[in-house]
Amino acid sequence: MNTDRQGGPSVTATEAAAIATEQKRVTTMYERLDTLRARAAEQLTAAHLQDRSGYAALMEREARAHEQALRGAQLNAVEEGLCFGRIDLAHPDGDTEARYVGRIGLRDSDYETILVDWRAPAARPFYAATPGSPEGITRRRHLRIRRRTVIGLDDEVFDPDALSDGDRRQLVGEAALLASLDRGRTGRMADIVATIQAEQDRVIRSTLSGVLVVQGGPGTGKTVAALHRAAYLLYTHRAILERRGLLVVGPNPAFLRYIGDVLPSLGETDVVMRTVGEILPGVEATARDDHDVASVKGSETMVDLVRAAIDDRQRTPRRAFGEEDLRVETDAGDLVVPGRVCEHVLTTARGLKLAHNVARKYVVTTLLTELARAEVTLLDRPVVDEDLPFIGERLWYEDPVRRALDALWPDLTPQRLLSGLFADPEALARVATASEVPNATALYRPNGSPWTVEDVPLLDEAAEVLGRDDSADRARDRQEEAERAETERYAQGVLEFTGLAEEEHVGLDAASLADRHRDWGPVTTTAERAGADRAWTYGHVIVDEAQELSPMAWRSVMRRVPTRSLTVVGDVAQTGSAAGTRSWTAALEPYAPGKVHVETLRVNYRTPAPIMAVAADVLREAAPEQEVPESVREEGDPPRAVRLTEGLAGLPALVAEETEAIGEGRVAVITSEASLLLVAAALPRAGRPQRRRDEEEAPVVVLSTTESKGLEFDSVIVVRPDEVLDAPHGANDLYVAVTRATRRLTVAHDRELPGLLARLHA
Repeated sequence: MNTDRQGGPSVTATEAAAIATEQKRVTTMYERLDTLRARAAEQLTAAHLQDRSGYAALMEREARAHEQALRGAQLNAVEEGLCFGRIDLAHPDGDTEARYVGRIGLRDSDYETILVDWRAPAARPFYAATPGSPEGITRRRHLRIRRRTVIGLDDEVFDPDALSDGDRRQLVGEAALLASLDRGRTGRMADIVATIQAEQDRVIRSTLSGVLVVQGGPGTGKTVAALHRAAYLLYTHRAILERRGLLVVGPNPAFLRYIGDVLPSLGETDVVMRTVGEILPGVEATARDDHDVASVKGSETMVDLVRAAIDDRQRTPRRAFGEEDLRVETDAGDLVVPGRVCEHVLTTARGLKLAHNVARKYVVTTLLTELARAEVTLLDRPVVDEDLPFIGERLWYEDPVRRALDALWPDLTPQRLLSGLFADPEALARVATASEVPNATALYRPNGSPWTVEDVPLLDEAAEVLGRDDSADRARDRQEEAERAETERYAQGVLEFTGLAEEEHVGLDAASLADRHRDWGPVTTTAERAGADRAWTYGHVIVDEAQELSPMAWRSVMRRVPTRSLTVVGDVAQTGSAAGTRSWTAALEPYAPGKVHVETLRVNYRTPAPIMAVAADVLREAAPEQEVPESVREEGDPPRAVRLTEGLAGLPALVAEETEAIGEGRVAVITSEASLLLVAAALPRAGRPQRRRDEEEAPVVVLSTTESKGLEFDSVIVVRPDEVLDAPHGANDLYVAVTRATRRLTVAHDRELPGLLARLHA
C-alpha cells in the first residue's frame, strides 16, 4: 500500500490514471463555475446601470443588485474544494450512476447536473452510507483538490461483489487494501472484512449525545472511522452543528492537514481544527516541555496553583509596598487610605465570588472613592458623597494612582500572570506552598521563553478564573441595538411614505432596508467565529490521539463542550506523554458519569503480521494489559535490525537502500528527541514537519516519536531504539515508532540492540 496519513501519498500508476479521469470532470466543473461567475458579474453591472427614477425603480434596482452580489460572493467562496466527493450508485434497473458532491450545485448549459450541493437530499448517501448500511452505494471516493488540480484520491468499497476486475484495479487508498483482503476468497478473509465493516459502522452511527471512545491499536482504522463519523454527524445533525460547529483536536499540525486533505467534505464553515497547543485563540505553541516539567504541568493540581497565583497578585499595601497604609502622591498632595480600609475592600471583593478581572472594577471604584475622600479631607473641604465618584474619576487619570491600584489588584491576562510567575522563583515558591503543589519549582524559566504545548491548558485555565470585565462591551452592544432600532424606524417611515410597505411583491421590510444601508462588517462563518472565541461551546468535539491529553488538557476540551457530546479516539498503549491518559474511565467518567461508551477495534488491516510480532514484544513491556490487534496482512519483507558501524554517517546509505526497496512510497526516519537534530543533520535533504508543507510531504522525512503519532509510512527506520527507551514512557514511544510502517521496518542501532527487539536477531 502506497499511502500515508499526512496528506501527501506517493502516486502509483493506478492512482495516476484515476486522477487523470477525475481531473477531466473537475476541469469541466471549474469551467462552468467561471462561466457563472462572469454571468453574475455582468448582471450585477446591469443592475447598477438600471433606471433609478422613482422610489419603486430604486428599490427594484437595489434588490437586483443585492441578489447578484450575493450570487457572485457565493460563487467566489467555493474556489477551493469545489468538488470533494463522488459516489457510484447501483439502481434497481441495473443502471449505474456516478454522482459528484461539492460545496454548491452546478448544472451544465443543457441543465444536466454535474455537481450536487452537499446539503441537497441527493447528496445524503455520501454522508449517510456506512459498511452496514450502504444506501445503494457501491463505491465512495474522496477527491483531494488543490488550486483546481486533483492531487489525490481515496476510495471506500461498500459492495465488493459488484466490482469488476477493472474496478478493482482502479481502486486507491483504503479500498485497495480491503479489496485485496477480500480477494483472498477464504472464509477467514471474508469474516475479517465483515468484522472491519461492522466495527466501523458502530462507530460512525453512534448517537450524538454522550462520550464515545474508540479504542484501537495501530492500523485498526479508528481515525478514518472517527472522521467519517464527523461527516455523518455534520449531515445528520446539520441544524445543531451548523449553529454551534464541530471541533477536531489532533496531536500535531501535520495530522490536522491530513484530515483537511482526506476529508475536505468537512469544509471550512462548520469545523474548527486545532492541536492542544492552539486551542486557546491567539496562542500557537509547538514546543514541548521535557517529561518532568510536562508531568507537573499536566497534573490537575495545577488548578490550585493557577488560583493561588491569582490570589498572590491580590495584595494589601503591606505586601505591595511594605507599608501599612496606601499612600499615593498626586497633584493635590499625598493621599492616604488606611490599611484596614484597603484590607476590608479586598476581603469584600474576594467575597463577591467573581472572576478576578470582573471583581477588579469593584476594587478600583471603591478605592478611588476613598482616595477622593482623602483628597477632600487634605484640602480641608466638606465631604459631599455625591461628588466623590467624579473626583475619583479625575484621579484615575493620574499615573501614580493607576500604578498604586494596579499593584493591589492588577488587570491580568493569562499570559501576564503565568509568564510573571514562571520567571519569579520567590513567587513560585510562595504559590507552590499555598497550593500544596510538589515540584512546582521545576516550572521556573526566564521571561520571554516561548509558550509550550503544555502551557496552553494552564493559560486556558487562567483565562477561565481571571475572567474579563465586559461591561464596556455590553454598553457598546446596547448602543448598537438602540441605533439599529432607530434606523429601522426611519426605514419603516420611508416604506410607508413611498407606498412600498403595502406592495408584498417587493419583498422588502424595514429590517432588510436598514441592513442594506448599514455596514455590519464582513460575514463570518461558524468556524471563524468559534475559532476566535475562547468561550465558544461546540455541538460536538472529536479528539484524536486522545491518550496524549493530560488532565489539564481534558479540562480545556470539556470546557468547550458542556453537553459532553464527544468522539474520543486513541490507544492507551501508545501513551507517550508523562501526564497522558492511562485509563479512559478514569479520565472521562468524572466529566460524564454513566455516559462514557467504549468501542474497541480489534482488527489491524494495515500493518503486516511480521512487523506486529515485533510490536507485540514491545507492547508486553509498554502496556501488558492491552491486547495486540489481530493483523491480517502476511505479505511484506521481514523486519530487520541493522548495526550502524559508522554511527549516523551510515544513515544516508540505509535510507537510499530503503527508498529503492519500496519504489513508489515514502520513508520515515524516527528517532528520540535526544538524537533528532543529529539525525536531521545526517539527512539534510529529508523533510521535517512544522516547516514547509513540501518538506513535510518529501519522499523521506525525519520525525521524533511524538511527531510520528497518527501517521503511517511505507517504510520506517527507527534510529537508536535504546535512546527511545530511555524516555520515561520509552516502551510506549517505541511501540508507536515500530507500528508506523505499512510495508517495511528497519531498526538501526549503534549500540547493543535492546532486549525488547531480540526477535530481530533471528
